[in-house]
Amino acid sequence: MGSKIAVIGTGYVGLTTGACLAHMGHDVVCADIDEKKVAALNNGEVPILEDGLDNLVREGRRSGRLRFIV
Repeated sequence: MGSKIAVIGTGYVGLTTGACLAHMGHDVVCADIDEKKVAALNNGEVPILEDGLDNLVREGRRSGRLRFIV
């Protein structure tokens, strides 16, 4: 079982970090002050173009290891 990790911010660095940590088996919650961005991420919309990131986010959300909160 992985660690419980909080990532502050869902910009390029925060989102990719959170998605990769979740992929590695950690329980990750990513927090952001932008309610619209968090809602979009929770609806499966990945606003950053990075090869494979959308798949990592989808996998993390599906497994329950990646969550987004305000």
